[in-house]
Amino acid sequence: SSGVTAASECLEKFGQLKMSKSLKYILFKLNESRTQIIVDKNSENPDYEEFLGNLPADGCKWAVYDFSYTLEDGSQRNKLCFFSWSPDNAPIRAKMVHASSKDALRKSLEGISVEIQGTDLTEVAYETGLSHPY
Repeated sequence: SSGVTAASECLEKFGQLKMSKSLKYILFKLNESRTQIIVDKNSENPDYEEFLGNLPADGCKWAVYDFSYTLEDGSQRNKLCFFSWSPDNAPIRAKMVHASSKDALRKSLEGISVEIQGTDLTEVAYETGLSHPY
């Protein structure tokens, strides 16, 4: 582990997304000094393409997205997906710190169904989130 911790705000926003369903996704990032994980952005917009547009081409982020989907019998379901976004274009050091800091955030988020590692947009496509077992 990198010694990085998740700010309390991360858990508060995650609780809001999980319980009140008022948020659709949250993006997390390291602070400037790389000592703490902070909330970068959150949104109520269910547009998955907007969510993907917030993943930088050359920087690392973590995210939680609340997938809504319909089963074959017509019933509605939700699952929380955790994304670890580390694109190939990101600096090596940033990717290393990102990878070693992930557990500080991930282990504090209870109720995640799916974890998705992404290095390019094809790996985080909507179908990827839906196709993962829950």
